Order: sequence, then C-alpha cells, then structure tokens
Amino acid sequence: MNIYDFDKTIYDSDSTKDFYFYSLKKHPSILLTVPYMALGFFLYVIGAIEKTRAKEIMYRFLRHIPDVDADIEDFWDKNEHKIKPWYRNRRRVDDVIISASPEFLLAPICARLGIKHLIGSRVDKKTGKYTGKNCHDTEKVTRLNEVMPDAHCEEFYSDSLSDAPLAEISDKAMIIKGDRLIPWNEYKPSKLSMFFSREFLSFVIVGGINTLSNVIFSTIYSLFIPNTTLAFIPGYITSNVVSYLLNSFLTFKEKLGAVKFIKFFISYIPNFIIQTVIVWLYSRFVGGSPIIAYAIAAIIGVPVTFVLMKIFAFGKKKEK
Repeated sequence: MNIYDFDKTIYDSDSTKDFYFYSLKKHPSILLTVPYMALGFFLYVIGAIEKTRAKEIMYRFLRHIPDVDADIEDFWDKNEHKIKPWYRNRRRVDDVIISASPEFLLAPICARLGIKHLIGSRVDKKTGKYTGKNCHDTEKVTRLNEVMPDAHCEEFYSDSLSDAPLAEISDKAMIIKGDRLIPWNEYKPSKLSMFFSREFLSFVIVGGINTLSNVIFSTIYSLFIPNTTLAFIPGYITSNVVSYLLNSFLTFKEKLGAVKFIKFFISYIPNFIIQTVIVWLYSRFVGGSPIIAYAIAAIIGVPVTFVLMKIFAFGKKKEK
C-alpha cells in the first residue's frame, strides 16, 4: 500500500484553512471567535500550550455552523478540483491518507475518490474538541499502528519534513512541492524556512519584550547614572538576561547553562554592532527622528541574531 499526507500533498492547498474561510463567508458570526484564535495562536507560539490545544481553540468556529455535514459537502463540491492530477493518475484501492486535518472534514472527499482508509485528527464537528492528540509528526505512526498494525508502506508522499517518522518506515518516500515529486533524501529545504517557524515567531515576540525591557531598565539606571549612554549599557545587559531566560524557556526549549549564557551574549554582539552602525549612518547622512533608525536596525538585526542564536547559542549537537 501507499500512504499520503493530504494538505499540500494531494490537495493543492490547506483544507482546514479553505473550509474556515468558506465557513466565514457563509456564517459571519464566526468572527466572534477571532479573539480566541488570536489568543490561542499567541499562546502556542510562546510555547504555553501544545498544538492540539491551539487547534481546539481554532475549531471553536464549528459551533457557529448549524449543519456542518451539509456545508462540508458543498465545500467539496466547490473544492474537489484542487485534488492534484498526479495523484489521480497514481491512485490505488489500498491507498491510505494520514493527515492532521480532521477526519470529519476529509471523509467526504475520500469517499468521492474511493479512498477507504483515512486516519486524521479526531475532532468533534460540533464542538471542535479533540479525542486524543493532533495527528501530526510521530502521532501519525502511532495512529497507523493502532488502526493497521500489520501495515507495510511501499511508498509515502508528503509536503513536509515533519512527516519523517512515516518516511522512515516506508520503502520509498517522496517530498511534494507543487506538482514536483522529489526523493526524500534529495530534498533540501530553503534556508529561509527557519524564518517561517514557530521558533522565529516566538523569537520576534521575545525580541519585542526585550526591546521594551531595555527601555525600562535603561530608564531606571539613568536615575542613578547621569550619562544616558552609560546608563544604556547596564540596561542592555539586564534586558538581555531577561531575553536569555525567555528564549531558553519559550523559544528554543533549552535548559539554562553557564556556557549557553556566555554564547548567548556573544551571539548578540553582531546585533549590537548592526544597530550601532545603522543608527550612526542614519544620524550622519540622513538625520531626523532616531526612531526610524532604530526600526531599520531592528528589522535587519532580528533575523541575523536569530540565526546566530539558533546555531551558536542554542544549537544542538548531532548525535554521532
């Protein structure tokens, strides 16, 4: 048998996202759940809640749909054309779909395609509550073993390297990018992909907190140190201690350590140099409000510092 992920693999989009916006147009009251979704996303990004809980919060929008089954059938009437032609040409009767999307959402389209084996996230279509974990990463292998303990996968297809656990138990694995099928071991993700990760979003949030704490601590020190520039130095150091703690616990999920602490401060040196140089150049050749210079410096400095911290301060050594 062959196993397929669904979204962005055999379906040319994300089915949950598409169904959400379809539902939003049909049931505007779903807008009432947006604040909950925003809060859930924020808590997930900073690591306060797991992905399953974050998705439960998102799926609260289902409570505003009077007849979910009817809407899903209509949704697939409008979106069935997004099933990719390459899959239709390869489809077999023993295909298995394993997806993080809800089973209630994918069941109708699988029935239309003649797919008999579907494993997805078990979500209540009326409340959005999960039964078990989000069907993602290693959970996909766990669910496969539960449902089909003797399964042997000849070929596996997915758009994401997070599905490596399934790829490892398959005879052959392929990464799907658009309509391109790339052998798993030959696929090289873009180096820019790290800037679209939860780690980077968390880092940006922590960076905002760090910037605010820098202003606060520097202001406090200025009450005791007359020179503004000299007061900035202990303020910068204190705010970076706060940043180290937040990045350790929230962004990179690493234990505290003296060596990491030293590396953390070293990794911030380029950020300090970049901001200083940009501010100096701006004031020297442009002039005007320094806030613009600080904003430009932050935009350039944040991704540079993130890369250095990820690789140097919080980088994990590969096992030999």
